[in-house]
Amino acid sequence: MKKSSGKIWPYAISMSIALIFGASVVTVVIATSSPVEKSDAYMMDYHEADAKANDLIEARIAFDKKYKVEYITDSLTTDVAAIKYRVSDLNSKKVCDANITVVVTRPDSHKYDKELSNPTVENGIYSFDTIKLEKEGRWDIMAKVSVGDLQRYYNVKADTRAKEAYEY
Repeated sequence: MKKSSGKIWPYAISMSIALIFGASVVTVVIATSSPVEKSDAYMMDYHEADAKANDLIEARIAFDKKYKVEYITDSLTTDVAAIKYRVSDLNSKKVCDANITVVVTRPDSHKYDKELSNPTVENGIYSFDTIKLEKEGRWDIMAKVSVGDLQRYYNVKADTRAKEAYEY
């Protein structure tokens, strides 16, 4: 049996270091080329949402002490999606002067985002123009509701294949 001269180890170690460095460079390039998506909970990028987390929580608590928001859309379908909300005070008195902005988005991409504003208001029910959704499946419906100086985000997960929707 022939003994190894031991010259292979420096080459193997050098090759391993080069592969690890190459994989690190590829990871950094891929990570920086990916866009920063908006937060799933607020209509802003996640850095801004993280920086304002306490203010957003305090604003929600203050809003919830005076008002109630309900997502009352019958069902979400790809052909006709009519988003509706009911805003009332805690005594169930209808609020007709709220300002609501809605973004309908996919949870995995903002490619299909639909921004809705200027709803029609009737008896405290805010109805947005119907929209067509490009894909079947789950959609996030994010609303920013403002009444006077108070505001909160009201986010709902809905699915075109199921009737129910739930707040998150």
